[in-house]
Amino acid sequence: MTRKLLLLFLLSIIYLNCFANGNDELDRGAIAGSVMTSDKKPAENVTIKIVGTNKYTLTDENGKFSIHGLQPGNYILEASLIGYEPITKRVKIDVKVTTKIDIQMTISEKQLADVMVSSTLNKFAKNASDDVAKMPLKNLENPQVYSIVTHQLITDQMVYSLDDAIKNTPGIQTMWSATGRGGDGGAYYNSRGFVLQSQLRDGIAGNVTNKIDAADIESVEVLKGPSATLFGSTLTSYGGLINRITKKPYENFGGELSYAGGSYGFNRLSADVNAPLDSAKKLLIRVNTAYQYNGSFQDNGFNKSVIFAPTISYKANDRLDFLFNAELYNGEGTGSPFIFFYYPVAMLGADRADKLGVDYKRSYFSNDLVQTSRNSNFFGQMRYKISNNWTSQTNYSNTYSFSNGHFPYFFVVPNSVVTGNPNATGADYLSRGDQSTANSEETVSEIQQNFNGDFHIGDLRNRVVIGLDYFHQNSNQLFYSTDQFDIVKKNGSIPNYGNFNEINLDAYYQDTANKSAISHYPYKFKTNTYSAYASDVLNITDNLLALAAIRIDNFDNKGSFDETTGQYVGSYKQTAFSPKFGLVYQPVKEQIALFANYQNGFTNKTGVDYQGKTFKPEQANQIEGGIKLNTANGKLSGTFTYYNIKVTDIVRAYNDPSNPNAQIQNGTQVSKGIEAEVIANPLQGLNIDAGFSYNDSKYTHVDADVDGRRPSTAMSPYSANLWASYKFSNGSLKGFGLGFGGNYASDNKIVNSQSMGVFILPAYTVLNATAYYDCSKFRFGIKVDNLTNKEYWTGYTTMNPQQLRSVNASVAFKF
Repeated sequence: MTRKLLLLFLLSIIYLNCFANGNDELDRGAIAGSVMTSDKKPAENVTIKIVGTNKYTLTDENGKFSIHGLQPGNYILEASLIGYEPITKRVKIDVKVTTKIDIQMTISEKQLADVMVSSTLNKFAKNASDDVAKMPLKNLENPQVYSIVTHQLITDQMVYSLDDAIKNTPGIQTMWSATGRGGDGGAYYNSRGFVLQSQLRDGIAGNVTNKIDAADIESVEVLKGPSATLFGSTLTSYGGLINRITKKPYENFGGELSYAGGSYGFNRLSADVNAPLDSAKKLLIRVNTAYQYNGSFQDNGFNKSVIFAPTISYKANDRLDFLFNAELYNGEGTGSPFIFFYYPVAMLGADRADKLGVDYKRSYFSNDLVQTSRNSNFFGQMRYKISNNWTSQTNYSNTYSFSNGHFPYFFVVPNSVVTGNPNATGADYLSRGDQSTANSEETVSEIQQNFNGDFHIGDLRNRVVIGLDYFHQNSNQLFYSTDQFDIVKKNGSIPNYGNFNEINLDAYYQDTANKSAISHYPYKFKTNTYSAYASDVLNITDNLLALAAIRIDNFDNKGSFDETTGQYVGSYKQTAFSPKFGLVYQPVKEQIALFANYQNGFTNKTGVDYQGKTFKPEQANQIEGGIKLNTANGKLSGTFTYYNIKVTDIVRAYNDPSNPNAQIQNGTQVSKGIEAEVIANPLQGLNIDAGFSYNDSKYTHVDADVDGRRPSTAMSPYSANLWASYKFSNGSLKGFGLGFGGNYASDNKIVNSQSMGVFILPAYTVLNATAYYDCSKFRFGIKVDNLTNKEYWTGYTTMNPQQLRSVNASVAFKF
């Protein structure tokens, strides 16, 4: 019955919007076209303006542009580029007609590139997205807060991984590096007090198990706050989501070959090759690939990886096109040191990582404790232009991840536990343990259908997306582990230091005497999620916009696999609704926007409470408001916001002496704070990207042990990021550039409870710098990470030492 009502609801929406579209076209028209260089290449970032109005736009990477909502009449269209005389053309707009016009600039592709480099282009800013709202929408029109790490910033910083790119986003902090385990989604980050991973690629499922290479990344979109309405709950967090935008094929032959090498045995070879496959340039291919090896700043540790990412596009005709691509990852290496604690932490004799005395340059494991991981991600997309006002986009994704091998971890052990003397103080020992995966696999499939409309009802412009989504997850993972392979001293001479190796660990697992100390646990389950959503951005006036959206989500958990019976048990279903609302008012059109939003997220919960009632989905609701800027002819972009997220229906322990496992679903958590981002181009050649965030997160109605305290998974309360780059655009130094910046994070309480005590990762400031020379055919660069050789730790519930100073140099040949 639910599915029939859902189908009827969707059909009604489509019918009403199509009917409204027909009424609107009685008095509106549009203009669309393309701008080409003198050598017939697409001209990007050319300003297109309707003279005498406030309507303008920029051409995209394909030289395309469109302006909608024009009253019938005669207009003058102006195409302008800094340093060149504008081109003007007379155009006539008729009702129910999109007027087509093509413009050819008196400038070559190379001249255009030089203009873009030497102009006041704010190259770290991107002020529109097709994916954030699942429709083309400018940042100043969107009530949701998001940040985009552009390809120009990635290149400027000589970034080779998503982990490094994401550091340019305000309020995002890396907690754990990638574990390489099947089912994980690369590194663990934190946003607005909640853990998240990068599990979306081009707006759809795209999980990667190991460290995510930047070889095929064009840009990174980081959406803030609960975002389940358009993206569901499985791949998102209450803090937001991370969406990787991949490189797409273009019409001419070109590319880049590059090599980089440096500290700790770092070596990287990469290629980006693009070519048309037919004379009509309807069939295009682009291949990105990279091999990378890096050692460790510690005595042991390494990682090597290969990525191969081909993309093919085919334009069948003016209405229909296809895109197919793949990401093939293969990785091998040792894990990063993850250090846990015995509790209460007062037994350790120190409450801070820098006072605990763990040897920063020792890994405490052998180089042969290796884990292999693989990912095979396949994507397909079909886009069809139904009419001038409606388009259809069908997306398919299949992600397969695999891991096998060892993953060492450690516990700091109090002297009183090792010696048996309760009066012994301090903690001079480490317990060495392992969590291995045994041919663990996970498969995720997603099919998504979107209908996008852009039409008017009277004078009111509507931009609509209506979507259906099917998401399937099949986990077939097996973990086995031991908490205590052995105990060693953490400093000085350690006679048995080298015993923690593959031969000895495998023998330990096979020794029946250790059976009680070894844990085997399968993580096998199947789930299906059926979803439908609709979102409408309504222009109430030219300056006032409203957004309303809703999602219905039916979660079907087939249960977990019981090895004793060979059956899946514990199946259940849950239905969740996720609304979203927003307002945007632009007191200065296209320059200043005041915004407010309400956003929702949810998490499906398994089990029953102490009364036997089935749990319902946990809910997160955000209220947010602020200001967005795009002023001074694009030289200054920024966002300043305050948010308040309240999580309700948290499952927590229930005090029932007769049932120690009893639970109740009435816990709450509040996370609120401010974020600021400024992207500026104050002087020719100078570009700045800066951000700041403050987060106040605490449990408000949970177990007494943590009630009123900041969650141990909530990241540092204060964080900041900065990158400043200057490139000479004239004279003998033309093409040379310098970059400098870094990241700050305040003290982070990774243990925080009455029973366990408090343990802190100290505040840190890490600085980086680059220098480069960039010309039409070559790029040479050098980068220094962690300039001051700072010892610092990240983690949540753990302390993980981070890399010391490193120096890398690179050379690239462009063709």
